[in-house]
Amino acid sequence: MTTFIIGLVILAVGSVLYGKLCESIIKPDDRKTPAFTKMDGVDYVPMKTWKNSLINLLNIAGTGPILGPIQGILFGPVVFILIPIGNILGGAMHDYFSGMLSIRNNGMQMPDLVKKYTNNAVFNLYNVFICLLMLLVGAVFIYTPGDIAATQLFGFSGSASAPSTWVIYAVIFAYYIAATMFPIDKIIGRIYPIFGAILLFSAVVIFICLFTGGYRLDDVSLANWKGIHPGGQRLVPMFFITVACGIVSGFHSTQTAIISRSMTSEKQGRLTFYNMMVLEGFIAMIWAAAAMAVFNKGAAIPFGEGSASPNAVVGIVAKDMMGQVGGLLAILGVIVLPITSGDTALRSLRLMIGDLLKIDQRPVKNRLSISSVIFVLVTCILVWAKMSPGGFNTLWRYFAWSNQMISIFAFAIITIYLLGKGHRYAPFMSLIPGAWYAFITFAYICNAPIGLNLPMNIAYVLGVIFAIVYSFLIYRQGINLRSCKTQLEASPVL
Repeated sequence: MTTFIIGLVILAVGSVLYGKLCESIIKPDDRKTPAFTKMDGVDYVPMKTWKNSLINLLNIAGTGPILGPIQGILFGPVVFILIPIGNILGGAMHDYFSGMLSIRNNGMQMPDLVKKYTNNAVFNLYNVFICLLMLLVGAVFIYTPGDIAATQLFGFSGSASAPSTWVIYAVIFAYYIAATMFPIDKIIGRIYPIFGAILLFSAVVIFICLFTGGYRLDDVSLANWKGIHPGGQRLVPMFFITVACGIVSGFHSTQTAIISRSMTSEKQGRLTFYNMMVLEGFIAMIWAAAAMAVFNKGAAIPFGEGSASPNAVVGIVAKDMMGQVGGLLAILGVIVLPITSGDTALRSLRLMIGDLLKIDQRPVKNRLSISSVIFVLVTCILVWAKMSPGGFNTLWRYFAWSNQMISIFAFAIITIYLLGKGHRYAPFMSLIPGAWYAFITFAYICNAPIGLNLPMNIAYVLGVIFAIVYSFLIYRQGINLRSCKTQLEASPVL
């Protein structure tokens, strides 16, 4: 239990100190935000601070901070240290600067920010990755909550041949269509507070149960500090691909633009972006600890490759800790998480395509035309993943890898922006984690069966080379922007 508590202290203290440092670099002021300067009643809509923060938390917290840590805890108690450090130095900083850059550029979506701070070639490459990621997110976040609801709430089989499975998928799909189409304050802004209450209730209760239920958590020792996985997986890079959303998630940078368009003050950024990512890290810590605690108690948890889906582990953990009724509430909270990320993922994809093609998003017919294409593609991916043997495992791996690949683009534009503004040391706050994830993602895809399937040692070498080239190109671009005196953000309207 000591290692878990130390991790929580790192998360709490680090969020205060590093969050203040990030804020001191951006220097939020009283300029008018895009919610006022571009108000359109659909996506640019002023909303209250607490509502923006809660929506952002639910946007970014899909199944990643639950299913990822449940699988990641197989590496041992070192997870309790890696999650908070990565969250503070990488993920929360990534989310804060991404959101603030969007605000400073009139609510720009991430693709437009990539284009502004890099070049057309990088912009086109980013668009390929982001469209792939959003479609995968949409499919994954129908599949996982649908299967958890079918098996854990209603007692169905959740199989591809069961009509109940497809009925549940269809209900989630219908909600996604409504949330994607309607103005943000009409559906998302009204029901998210309810979803948020369910999520926070389940997380807090499980946290309390960890200390009051007589559970045992392992501590880091000389024997396990390296993160020994029972399946032989290497901590680097597999852990950092598996536990994405609790540490760093590129998906988050695509969601910050949604909230940047409804915030009424730049000074809300630290709470809305930085602290909500820290809260997601806290959720990841809770579920990692809960999985270890129930496993140490002797429960038959279906861990490991080829075993039951981590979705089943969610039900086992929740019901063991909270009983039948409380466990169902916790499971409901887990179902809420991916649904509240899937809807905004598809919404942001609609916005990105609209911005790219210069399609006015106010007319309903325009939103419908873009959304229709998106939902047809998501349906095809979903059906393939459900009907194919091992389809979901393949879907999840591509989702996790593409999610982390997107983060290196966000880290890049943050670094370029800070270099362009003339900061001397601040650019390394984003350059270092960006280079690390460039190494992680490239080494993973070189070694993984879904990639090049090369030996791990060769993958490591190629990953290092890729990270060095990545860092050099980014640093050079930032210095060039500084020397050219390029306008790095929109002129403030006070």
